[in-house]
Amino acid sequence: MAPQVVHYSRGGGFVQFKAANQKSPVRADLVQSLTPAARLSSRGRAYSDNKAMADVLDQSEIDALLAAVETGGVETTEPVASPPTPILRQQKDVALYDFKRPERVSKEQMRALEGIHETFARNFGAFLSGFLRTIVEIRVATAEQLTYSEFIHSLPNPTNFNLLTAEPLEGQMCLELSPLIIYPIIDRLLGGSNSELFIPQRPLTLIEQRLVGRIIERALRVLEESWAELHEVKFKIVEVESNPHLVQIVAPNEVVVVLGFEIKMGGRAGTMSLCIPFNVIEPVMNKLLAQGWLAYQRRSPAEDRSEDIARAISATQVNVVGYLAETTITVGELLTLQPGDIIQTAKPVDHDIILQIEGQNKFAGRIGRHKENIAVKVTRMAEVEELL
Repeated sequence: MAPQVVHYSRGGGFVQFKAANQKSPVRADLVQSLTPAARLSSRGRAYSDNKAMADVLDQSEIDALLAAVETGGVETTEPVASPPTPILRQQKDVALYDFKRPERVSKEQMRALEGIHETFARNFGAFLSGFLRTIVEIRVATAEQLTYSEFIHSLPNPTNFNLLTAEPLEGQMCLELSPLIIYPIIDRLLGGSNSELFIPQRPLTLIEQRLVGRIIERALRVLEESWAELHEVKFKIVEVESNPHLVQIVAPNEVVVVLGFEIKMGGRAGTMSLCIPFNVIEPVMNKLLAQGWLAYQRRSPAEDRSEDIARAISATQVNVVGYLAETTITVGELLTLQPGDIIQTAKPVDHDIILQIEGQNKFAGRIGRHKENIAVKVTRMAEVEELL
């Protein structure tokens, strides 16, 4: 009997066997169920052609395979198709979301709030510069959403913590001034130089609180002007505290909008924070959308700027000095002066007197009397180098 040869080839996802004297194919899953002695071994010889690769089984393996098929010792099953190749999909960027800090104010609305308070910072800085008679710079340093607990724990203790109401809006806001800038301002108001100022770690005294209260009141008036385009509100101080942890205006996990300001005065710098709970500004949030904000920006920048400057400097106080004339005398003559003595000058009596503003020639006029007071009537602008 000629040796029988069984060829198997891979194709279509399964292995197919074909014997020389068998018309029906034998599937690969039949071979898997054979005993280890009857399984395909690696001793088969391989040969190849141009299209496929085949292995040759020896006679003992062929006999064992045919015997298993004839006796029914092998259970036949349907071929199992190979699983489809998975399709690689492009991964999308995933943003982390913290449910403890949900952002309830959109980025556009935050930019709108930041723009409103940049106007406030500019106008309030102009007021402080005139009020303190020194250059004060204020800018918006941060604008972010926090929980109320995070805001409170970021503040120093003690500090100047002011509770505000904004009628007709419901709820309360917080305005906090850092001691690093409060005490330099107080020192400036009382005539100090701020050169070697010590910052005490204590609450403000009653006198210091009265001085700071004047500045806070003015800050609220400027804040009302800045909010006028968004909503007409009336800010009012309802309570002042030194320990921020004793004040609970909303739940600790409630979302608040915090505007952080940086204040610079000479060589000193400090911070100011405005805390706005979301439930306070929620009724006017629709006005902060892009369309409303663009309408707010359509105002003439030059016109708004000139009005801000005029309003800021209108209350500024300046020193005005009128010079009748100037001359020189000896110390001996000065010591012998008596009431009624006459000092002779080289200036004619019919010439204008010079008015100086903060040491600079500004106006010229004629001396006279207004009711019971000596007065000067301004007649012209004075020359910068005009002699007194």
